[in-house]
Amino acid sequence: MGREFLDIFEEWAEEYDRSVTGHDPQYEAVFANYDAILNEVTNESFGNVLEFGVGTGNLSQKLLDAGLGVVGVEPSPAMRDIVMEKIPDLNIMDGDFISFPKPPMKIDTIVSTYAFHHLTDEEKEVAVKQFSNMLPTNGKVVFADTIFASNQVRKDIIANAHAKGYVDLVEDLNREYYTTIDVLKDMFERHHFMVSWKQMNDFVWILIANKK
Repeated sequence: MGREFLDIFEEWAEEYDRSVTGHDPQYEAVFANYDAILNEVTNESFGNVLEFGVGTGNLSQKLLDAGLGVVGVEPSPAMRDIVMEKIPDLNIMDGDFISFPKPPMKIDTIVSTYAFHHLTDEEKEVAVKQFSNMLPTNGKVVFADTIFASNQVRKDIIANAHAKGYVDLVEDLNREYYTTIDVLKDMFERHHFMVSWKQMNDFVWILIANKK
């Protein structure tokens, strides 16, 4: 359920904002257009929003600034501490994509950035089924994540990162459960979503899934 990566989340907590703003060369391409990615997710969201993997609260703040109702789910105590200091009024709960407290209000949009890849494909499907059951007709899932157009693209990107000596990035790409567009498209369609995509950089695509 992604919690096997909790130690990594704790290590990342203090460095995350530095990385997303382009100060770590290994992850510069991963976080290219970061602000535009957050804006795109925000613009696609409506009503009451459930955010998984709040991290350091960067998307949460944009959603709140847009006037949306927001409740966050974050498994990392260190990340939650940072968010509670930055956004004291945010309702943030301990949980993950599969196991989380019942939100205090009806949810219209489910969002996440840079987090869904912490689940295996089998776990992703369990989560998507739950999203479908939770959302009303015309509700939305809007996820920005590292997703690959094909397995060959994934292999090429890993080879390129290896050639540049990006040891940490290569380790991440080999360890975590990155998947492909076709797999996610089929998965969401099986659970009554219509899916569209926007590519934001060489790594990140935004998945927009509308509940039928």
